[in-house]
Parts: sequence; C-alpha cells; structure tokens
Amino acid sequence: MSKRKAKDAPLPVGKCISEVQDILRKRLCHQQLPDTPEGVEAQHKHLLELLKRTAVHGESNSVLIVGPRGSGKTMLLKCVLRDLLEEKEVERNLLQVHLNGLLQTDDKIALQEMTRQLHLENVVGDKVFGSFAENLSFLLEALKKGDRSSSRPVLFVLDEFDLFAHHKNQTLLYNLFDVSQSAQAPVAVVGVTCRLDVLELLEKRVKSRFSHRQIHLLSNPTFSQYLERVQTQLSLQDDFPDKTFAQDWNASVKTLCEDKSVEDALQRHYNSSKNFRSNHMLLMLCLSRVSVAKPAIKPADLLEASKMCLIDAQANMLHGLSILELCLIIAMKHLNDVYEGEPFNLQMVHNEFKKFLQRKSNSMYNFEQPVIMKAFEHLQQLEMIRPVDNSSVKTQREYQLMRLMLDNTQVMEALQKYPQCPTDVKQWAMSAYG
Repeated sequence: MSKRKAKDAPLPVGKCISEVQDILRKRLCHQQLPDTPEGVEAQHKHLLELLKRTAVHGESNSVLIVGPRGSGKTMLLKCVLRDLLEEKEVERNLLQVHLNGLLQTDDKIALQEMTRQLHLENVVGDKVFGSFAENLSFLLEALKKGDRSSSRPVLFVLDEFDLFAHHKNQTLLYNLFDVSQSAQAPVAVVGVTCRLDVLELLEKRVKSRFSHRQIHLLSNPTFSQYLERVQTQLSLQDDFPDKTFAQDWNASVKTLCEDKSVEDALQRHYNSSKNFRSNHMLLMLCLSRVSVAKPAIKPADLLEASKMCLIDAQANMLHGLSILELCLIIAMKHLNDVYEGEPFNLQMVHNEFKKFLQRKSNSMYNFEQPVIMKAFEHLQQLEMIRPVDNSSVKTQREYQLMRLMLDNTQVMEALQKYPQCPTDVKQWAMSAYG
C-alpha cells in the first residue's frame, strides 16, 4: 500500500520545474518537431505527395519553398521528411544531400559536399572530370543498385537557394534541374528561399528546366491566433508526469495571456514581427525566470523579457558616449531637421555646435578642433554615422559627406536615459521641435 502511495505522490517542485524547462526548451528552440505543423496543412500535404512520388515511384521533381524568415519553411520540410521516412522502403532507399548557399559558395565546394554526403569519396578517388555535368552524372551512375537496373532516389535540398543563383553560369542549378527534368535518375530538387522574386534571378536555360512548382508560406496570423499560439507554446500536455502541477501551470499560463499588460506587450511584438521565431525568443527569456521559488511565469516576467527583446541597440550605445560626442549627435540631428535629411560634413556639424556654444558663458564645452575630429571619427567607428560615398576619391576629412544612422526618436529617448546629462544639452536637443 505504501509503495502505491509513493508512486501516486506528486513530484517535488524542483523536479517538476526542471521537467517543464526541458520540455519547453526543446519546443521553443526547434529541437522537437510538432506532430502536425500548424497553419500549413495544405503545403505539408502537397510537399509530402511530391517527394513520395520521387522516393516511392521514381518520378523526378523540382519545387521551391518560398516565404519570409521565420515563417516555418525549414520546419515544414523537416516534418515532411520525418513523415516520408516512416515508410520502410523510403527509409531504406532514399538518399539525401543538404546544401546551403551560405556554406557552399561555389560549385566546386558544393560538389565536394555532395560526394561526402553520398559517401562516394572512394569511388571518385583521383578521377579528373572535365565539367560539373560529367562529375554529377558519374556520381548518379555510382548510386545505381547492385543489379545496375535502377538508381536509388536522391533528394537535393538547397537552403538559401537564391545564393546558388550567384554561382558562375548557375552551373549547379542548371545540371540539377536538367537531371530532374530528364529521366536519367529519380531526383527531387527542393529549394528553400526567402526571396519572393527568386525566379527573376534564374537564367533562361535554368528557368526552362525548372518545374515552376512553388509552395508559399506567407503566414499572416491575426492577433487572437498569435495570442492563442503563445498560450499553446507555454502549455503542458496531458502526459506530463505530475498531473496536478500541469493543471496549475496551464491555469497560470491562461491567466498570464488574459492579463491586459501582457496583451499590450504581445501586441507590440505582433506589430513589429508576426513570425514565431522572434516570439520564441521572448518566451525563452520568460522561461529562464522560472525557478523553485517562482514556479510560474508572471506578467512582470513577460514585460521585462519584452523590454529586453525590443531594446534598441544603437540608442543604447548613446548612453556610453562622451558629452562632446553627444553634442555632435545633437548638432547632426539639428542639421537633419533643417536640411530635411540631406548629408552633412564635419565642418557643418562644428558650425552648428558653435551656435550652441555662443549661448553659453562658461567654457565647459570648448574643445580644440583635433579633439572634435577624434570624437567625429569615433562616431563613425561605432557606425552611428556613415559616409555617403565610399569611392576612392580623396576628400578632406572635414568635408566628407556623412549621414546620421539614428532617427530623432532614438536620440531623444537616449537623452532621457543618459546618466547625468546636462540640462542645457537636453534643452538644446529639444529646441529642434520648438
């Protein structure tokens, strides 16, 4: 009897918290795929059927998955591959080659990576080929089954697909699409890109060999769907070891999402970015605040995490500037207001600064020209200002045209938070509005 009671007894809070953090971390860091991808059921079905035709029936295909960053392109592809490999025949026969435009920057590197992933280093050996096409056809020939009657199906996944279009003569794309169009070998080419105009980048001969199949992921959830997703992402499932703890946790998550201040904070995130990747970053920061002493996410935790996510890095850097550098930024802001965003040079900034100095009786802000030049150069190093023209024509540093990379709101917000900012400097900055 005592054994049974011990088994039914709730887990210690520390153990429950550890379990919650483990589950949610896997979920939010994309280490665990959802059972069914939300909101893209039609795209999932379409891609699965397409790849099944290659993997099972030996039919070649090519397709592009297009959508903005964070819209779930990679997640969709991973879910489809997981479901596809559940079939024993597919798992046994299908070969996969994953290339990335950021890593395989030319065709030679791409070919080496293909050889490595297909485990054909020994077959290729020291053989020398004249062209990429010969290399590729040799690789595909080497994949034929023992009876040499048919090749094993190969899936080529090209991540950052648009970057492959910048390779010389688009040789890799041409040959992959050419093989997928002819009946030489069962090949599926799947491109993943965030460029909506990607087809415009392709040469005519490459475009003519592409099937023109595109799967678009342009998810645009409403705010209520976004809010519902936040609640789902933070909730625990029924199989959690401690049922009572799971119920209490899910109730606290529901209360959190119904809080007005939380709703307002989430609305700001929704307005700036509707993709769930940035949303997961926010929820991860909330999760890191959960502990044995505080076994639930409170509204204050989410508001603090939201502040950290939305922090303006450039405006934050203003807090570390010297008073002189800050004065130069304000002078630039005035010039932007007067000349409606036209570029300026150091001489113009210095003249504007002198106007401010003429109002002052004390010499606190009197700096020598070389000191001002040094401060100006430091602002350029911090990329708060940028030269308009990077040409090799030598212009005297005082007269090189620059642009301010901060807007008025950023400058004014930073001034409010600047430690011990002199009142007259603040008044000078605000006078532009007056």
